[in-house]
Amino acid sequence: MTRLAILDPFSGIAGDMMLGALLGVGLDADWLRALPARLGLPEVRVDIREVVRGDLLCWKVDFEIPPQPHGRHMSQIRAMVAATDAPAAVKQKADEAFWAIASAEGEIHGKPAEKVHLHEVGAVDAILDVIGSIWGLAELAIDEVRCGPLRTGDGTVQAAHGLLPVPAPATLKLLEGHVIRPGPEGAGELVTPTGAALVRVLSVGPPPAEYVPIASGYGAGTKDFPGRANALRLIVAEAAAALTPASGEREQLVVLACDVDDMSPEYLAAFAERARTEGALDVVLLATTMKKGRQGTRIELLVHPADASRFERLLLLETSSIGVRRAGVDRLALARHERVVTVLGHSIRLKEVMLPDETARAKPELDDVQAVALATGRRPLDIYQLALGASERR
Repeated sequence: MTRLAILDPFSGIAGDMMLGALLGVGLDADWLRALPARLGLPEVRVDIREVVRGDLLCWKVDFEIPPQPHGRHMSQIRAMVAATDAPAAVKQKADEAFWAIASAEGEIHGKPAEKVHLHEVGAVDAILDVIGSIWGLAELAIDEVRCGPLRTGDGTVQAAHGLLPVPAPATLKLLEGHVIRPGPEGAGELVTPTGAALVRVLSVGPPPAEYVPIASGYGAGTKDFPGRANALRLIVAEAAAALTPASGEREQLVVLACDVDDMSPEYLAAFAERARTEGALDVVLLATTMKKGRQGTRIELLVHPADASRFERLLLLETSSIGVRRAGVDRLALARHERVVTVLGHSIRLKEVMLPDETARAKPELDDVQAVALATGRRPLDIYQLALGASERR
């Protein structure tokens, strides 16, 4: 059964709030205290304590850090991540988080991501927040992260680039595709770039309609508002069986799209195959008419939210596009599976989907049909029909 971590950012999210919430659902405090040394920062001390936020008992995490450089470039952060003994999947996801921040900052300031100097997010505490949160989820054996609507706060925030509106431009860029709610009034900044990056690379969609809660915990924010809790709630849960009926499952996905008019069809086809190999759920090439009547191609990728930043980068690196559009979509996918039938002594894979009326629909795999047709000298259509017949006789 899928083990979920459901984020309830009713008062926003920041990296230290995430760490506190993880402690609240069972993350070992001694493990967190030992984290800086594992990142090559033995001089950093971790302060963990219980505090009250709006009558809720929460965990608060702070780092005592000696003087450090103000921020770092992506290459320096990547080197720190690579040098840890974290599992490979944790390193990859942490790298995605920092790259997502650098990409957002670069897009806003007109710089390549690799040349962006990360100020607040490149500081030691932010690096510990990102790696600790991602690694902590792995320590708790979480299979999937879901995130509810985010309260972003209001007003302005003072950053390295000056006074910025809330949410800050990079934060808002990172939250594209997620449900956000401004306010409450007078809250200031509730979602930090670090918190937004964690949501961007970890969350695969909103909380399920039904789940079985196992544990819950609260991570305290630094601000203490009178009369309300400034905290992040994290719920560890198991997905209810009712979430995956035979008629299908509804999920939140992301569509990435760009238009090009200066790529040959061969290279477009090669990119589409590359994107499918990399894990895109769907790749579509559509004919379109561009500026001045030029014939072009629209490239659309359907991906999980956690993979969106990676595929945005792939589009910009592997196609001639200079911009990528992103939109959240709601997809209902029929439950499906694959099985094998025998036709004229040869195996053919069948893709079967379950329809809402609880009947099934099957389709033989084209590559297998063609291989059997060549091997037997029969027409592909004959093999196709025989495979369907074998499916019906099961």
